[in-house]
Amino acid sequence: MALEASPFPNGFVAGIHAVGWAFILPCFWFLDRLIALCKSTTLERTQRLEQECYYHPLKVFFGSIIFFLLFVTTAPLALLGFLLWAPLQACRRPFYYHRETPSSPEKETHRGFELVGKASFGFATANLCLLPDSLARFNNLGHTQRRASVIGQRIVQGVCRPHIRIFVDSPSSCGTLSPSNSILPTTNSTYGATDRQALPPVSHHPDSAERHGSMSNSSSRVVCVPCGDTAEPLTEPPSTLLNSNHNSNRQGRSGHRSAPRALLSQGLRQQDDVPWEVLSLFPPNVDILCLEEVFDRRAAQKLTNALKPVFGHILYDIGVYACQPPCRCSSFKFFNSGLFLASRFPVLEAQYRCFPNSRGEDALAAKGLLSSKVLIGQNQKQKNVVGYFNCTHLHAPEGEGEIRCEQLNMMTKWIGDFQAANRQPDEDVVFDVLCGDFNFDNCSPDDTLEQNHRLFEEYRDPCRAGPGKEKPWVIGTLLEQPTLYEDDVNTPENLQMTLETEELRKQYISPPVPAAGSPLVYPETGQPWIGRRIDYILYRENSISKHCRTEIEEVTFITQLAGLTDHIPVGLRLNVIMDSDCADE
Repeated sequence: MALEASPFPNGFVAGIHAVGWAFILPCFWFLDRLIALCKSTTLERTQRLEQECYYHPLKVFFGSIIFFLLFVTTAPLALLGFLLWAPLQACRRPFYYHRETPSSPEKETHRGFELVGKASFGFATANLCLLPDSLARFNNLGHTQRRASVIGQRIVQGVCRPHIRIFVDSPSSCGTLSPSNSILPTTNSTYGATDRQALPPVSHHPDSAERHGSMSNSSSRVVCVPCGDTAEPLTEPPSTLLNSNHNSNRQGRSGHRSAPRALLSQGLRQQDDVPWEVLSLFPPNVDILCLEEVFDRRAAQKLTNALKPVFGHILYDIGVYACQPPCRCSSFKFFNSGLFLASRFPVLEAQYRCFPNSRGEDALAAKGLLSSKVLIGQNQKQKNVVGYFNCTHLHAPEGEGEIRCEQLNMMTKWIGDFQAANRQPDEDVVFDVLCGDFNFDNCSPDDTLEQNHRLFEEYRDPCRAGPGKEKPWVIGTLLEQPTLYEDDVNTPENLQMTLETEELRKQYISPPVPAAGSPLVYPETGQPWIGRRIDYILYRENSISKHCRTEIEEVTFITQLAGLTDHIPVGLRLNVIMDSDCADE
């Protein structure tokens, strides 16, 4: 059964809700502007050095008076709107569903399993800190609406580029030229100059989705370039080097030559059997995108408008509001969960569950788990092929690992319940992915409880060597907020170079959190400095069909949102191979 677009049972209820929110919005906006006026980001303080010294104090003084008076004036209207808005949350479904109508049914399906019995899938996750502007400034990030538009444009710019990887065969100095550091245009301006930055336009023409769809299905390619006298000539015709978006473009899986491991000195690297890369652009052909902290509804709508030509199925404004559980005053939710899901594939089923054990300021937001089931296509036996995708955002404050462990317990149960209720006997499950901002890392002594949770016995973390120990190539994903606009990290290219240099990473990645009352000793002798990695993409193999085999194609750390958020997005591409002889079991 297809998901309904509106979260309300009928148009009348939706209309009353819209009227109530229209009464609340002016008062909310004036309060937001009042606080934002008094809280500056470090970028704004730097820019004010070029202004007259009296300009900002006058702006704050008179602006505060005006916005305060407007706030007080509109407060009675907001109270009336609240009386209309709050009771309706009891009958509201916890998300909106936007679907773009494809030009043909094939645009929404994946023919990899149907044609060759194998495919690859790309996933990405990012915390965007799209709070109301006044609250985002406490994280040193402002201009929420503008950031949302720029973030959407940059994501589209990255995921729609051709997937080209050049392998240079050489016994010595030649290496891999990846799209992130070789043949593609780069973005050089900082966020502070986004108003004059030349970004590629995002078309919203109906044909745009078709263009993006055809690009995603045909733009992956591997080019092998001989280098030196010892290289063998390339005998395959160029047409054989073209792979589908979802077909493997690794040597051992696609039949093409791959670069020797010793030559992976630029771009893609491989260590501990996990290929990984730091990219200045989002990976091409991402299939499912999970975003966190998209709390602001207008920002969510801007993201939806930017991403819908590429991702035809979007769930946004996910979560619950007002008293939860309904009609009880135990916990009032001012903000939704902040989760945002964008998928190229149709969403067959979706379920949101709110964590009931939040505390402090985190209890004001409806953080929880979103579980979804997506339709991939069909296999060679004409059975439906589906995947499960789960995203979450856990409790944030440090030193409260017990709460996060309880939430991990709930997540494990809820995911199992969702899959048991929605799994059909006549379909194949090819991936089961869990991602999001877990708000704990795998190196802080303060996070020992979470690091040893049984979740990691079910789901595999490609970056994890064991409880409390990261693999040596891993990079922390939480940036230090006071330094977001410094030259080393304020552009995608600069941040990429910084992350690849251990000494620089120490200055800009948040360090581990020590256990209470104990000094921090980090890193251990002979170990690299990694920092806090709190953004995860995990996958599970024991819940997919028994005749499917999964392997990691690539793990990526993405710098394209430099200056736009305080997290580093993470990407994962999985190869799934289906045994055709067993596909009819």
